[in-house]
Amino acid sequence: MLNNIGLPGLLLIAVVVLVLFGRGKISSLMGEVGKGITAFKKGVDDGKQEIEDQAADAAEAAKDVTPEEDKEKA
Repeated sequence: MLNNIGLPGLLLIAVVVLVLFGRGKISSLMGEVGKGITAFKKGVDDGKQEIEDQAADAAEAAKDVTPEEDKEKA
């Protein structure tokens, strides 16, 4: 169904939306969408950083913790 819309159909839909909601409402809506995208990207970056920190902590925890006395015996 949506495969046959084409450019004229999309322009008609855009004009109808603009008439119904007005320029101010649409611009504020797009501003909120932009803020949402920014917040999502920040959340993804924070999640990646947290995973990297956990991996670094795990690598640090995997270091040899054998007491010096036992190392000398080997």
